[in-house]
Amino acid sequence: MADKAKKEVAEKATEAKAKVEAVTEEVATETKEVVAEVTAEAVEAAAVVEEAAAPAKPERELSLKESDPDKFLADFNWHNYEEGIDPIDDGKLDEFEKLVKDNFVDTIDNEVVEGEVVFLSDRDAIIDINAKSEGVISLNEFRYNPDLKVGDKVEVLIDVREDATGQLILSHRKARTIMAWDRVNKAHDEATIVNGFVKCRTKGGMIVDVFGIEAFLPGSQIDVKPIRDYDVYVGKTMEFKVVKINHEFKNVVVSHKALIEADIEEQKKEIIGQLEKGQVLEGVVKNITSYGVFVDLGGVDGLVHITDLSWSRINHPNEIVELDQKLNVVILDFDEDKTRIQLGLKQLSKHPWEALGEELKVGDNVKGKVVVIADYGAFIEVEEGVEGLIHVSEMSWSTHLRSAQDFVKVGDVVDAQILTLDREDRKMSLGIKQLTQDPWTDITSKYPVGSRHEGIVRNFTNFGVFLELEEGIDGLIYISDLSWTKKVKHPSEFCEVGDKLEVVVLELDVDGRKLSLGHKQIEANPWDKYEGEFKVGTTHKAAITEIVDKGATIDFNEDITAFVPTRHLEKEDGTKLGKGEEAEFQIIEFNKDFKRVVASHMVIHKEEEAKIVKQQAKKAKTQSDESKPTLGDANDALAALKAKMEGKE
Repeated sequence: MADKAKKEVAEKATEAKAKVEAVTEEVATETKEVVAEVTAEAVEAAAVVEEAAAPAKPERELSLKESDPDKFLADFNWHNYEEGIDPIDDGKLDEFEKLVKDNFVDTIDNEVVEGEVVFLSDRDAIIDINAKSEGVISLNEFRYNPDLKVGDKVEVLIDVREDATGQLILSHRKARTIMAWDRVNKAHDEATIVNGFVKCRTKGGMIVDVFGIEAFLPGSQIDVKPIRDYDVYVGKTMEFKVVKINHEFKNVVVSHKALIEADIEEQKKEIIGQLEKGQVLEGVVKNITSYGVFVDLGGVDGLVHITDLSWSRINHPNEIVELDQKLNVVILDFDEDKTRIQLGLKQLSKHPWEALGEELKVGDNVKGKVVVIADYGAFIEVEEGVEGLIHVSEMSWSTHLRSAQDFVKVGDVVDAQILTLDREDRKMSLGIKQLTQDPWTDITSKYPVGSRHEGIVRNFTNFGVFLELEEGIDGLIYISDLSWTKKVKHPSEFCEVGDKLEVVVLELDVDGRKLSLGHKQIEANPWDKYEGEFKVGTTHKAAITEIVDKGATIDFNEDITAFVPTRHLEKEDGTKLGKGEEAEFQIIEFNKDFKRVVASHMVIHKEEEAKIVKQQAKKAKTQSDESKPTLGDANDALAALKAKMEGKE
């Protein structure tokens, strides 16, 4: 049996030798898959042989080689077979396995290996990675390295074991990416400094190339001071520190600021330790805000509040300073930790009030610019840092006060007169109206009693209307003097602010600076005419306009509205008049002074009834009188009686 097995082995060895010789040329162009398969099978064969050669162990499951040598030999990969090697014999398989391990790389995915450039074409680079065949990489992956040449060592990753032509495809770009992430992670873990190339701007910062990875550099992490022009950093290579890595989204954040903060912190401690109030230091304007200026004192920042920039009022600090400007400042105050430093700029110059000329006095006329406006007045800068207040009451002779914005606006240059001057408290009050004549000076000649004028409605009160006849001359129209006929409950029912009204001067109080005006007096009082037309006892026809409390109202015309008490609404049949019903009404009361008219419908038919009753009474009396005997009748009766008696005789 053993002789038969040996004979079969010899026959298979001869056949294997022929097959090996036939595929010798193919092996040179085999893809990574073939190499891996050959290697794996060789290792497997070696393992099988080793297992077969090992001392038998009790209760161990037999291998295929042990249990069925014929089957093992039938399945054996004869591509790895060399003449003189018996698969059943472990003699030279160990040497073969060692040879494969020492001379060929493993082509497992994601493993970066080093290769050598052995050939360059117009499009590709041939790389020797010590495998069964060389690999190919497109030159596009070496665009960053235009000086690539034969013999250069490069890192590669096996991208495709075998393409359509059986070629081993490598990737330098993927290898660089894997290595780059390893380096970035190491730099982050060990807090080491890395070099990066600033590629371009992006929203909120810059894009930096670090080891071939695009990292984000926030604008706040570029420098310790605010950056105004990001473009100056584009194209520069700088040192950075990896401060954050998001492995899930493959994001890297770097910082240049972190590298210089440590040095600045030391400088800051040194400067803070020497600070004293009143000390004058040189600094650079670092940032400008609406409320002040931040000044870099050489590693530590201080704030010059807007009120400490200039003795004059300013709307924004950029009116005084500009970015990167060097200037001297004085230390006004700081907190216990000296982390909040208050600086001053105006304190380095003399206060303007101290330099104000002694010749300036009350009554002098000055010129100034309006710097601030409030409802109560305007502040005028007569000299740099010296302001005076013009109260709204000193802007016009008018007693009807308005907002200061009605007279001046910020930036206006106005003339004014000094009314008060207090150098000690640094206060000054000014007036504009004093530069013109008081309009009440000749008021009696311009507005005598009885004269007619036109004015503009400026304001309302519950009792009347303020009318402006001219600037500084206001008069009051009492609500009772607005109309002869209309019952005005509030002046707003009669006119609006801004309306023009004709008036008559009713009274003039020069000392009290008061004018009493009337609007209704420009026309004759229509109630003089109505007094005769609607006198008591006259009858007029009209319809019920509205039912009101305790009665109803009727309109005889646009001026006369009469009141009808409830009981005077009674009709002849006993019912009452309703809204819209037309009937005759008799005036039972007319008061011109109070514009009161009272009418009645009932009195008309009551008077008619009384008249009829009176007529009936008169008729009845007449009939009664006619039926009474007279003296003639008595005489006639006596004569007749006498004649009758004589006849009997």
